[in-house]
Amino acid sequence: MPTPRPGKPVRGSTTGRPIMAAMDLLGRRWSLRLIWELRDGPVGARALLARCPGLSSSVLYQRLGELTASALTAATDTGYTLTPAGRALGTALGPLDEWAKDWAAALTDGAE
Repeated sequence: MPTPRPGKPVRGSTTGRPIMAAMDLLGRRWSLRLIWELRDGPVGARALLARCPGLSSSVLYQRLGELTASALTAATDTGYTLTPAGRALGTALGPLDEWAKDWAAALTDGAE
């Protein structure tokens, strides 16, 4: 499956709208987790595998390739790092993280 790109048809949309391409890319398993793990600085492939139990090395390298082709990550001498666009995505995920915490709390409070 090719890396989703704005302006090109993606899963769930033939319009190529940027939001649909982003949703397709970030909806692939492990993509968001890898972005999240890279938010504090470069991380090597072995460390990413250790931080993500259940992630296979083949899927790790496939996702890193897609994220790199999408200009969200880059390979460095010290591992993989977020690009400016990847850091902006990480910042944009902050409010979603806060929402998720509130949602979890509300579900816990409403549990019987």
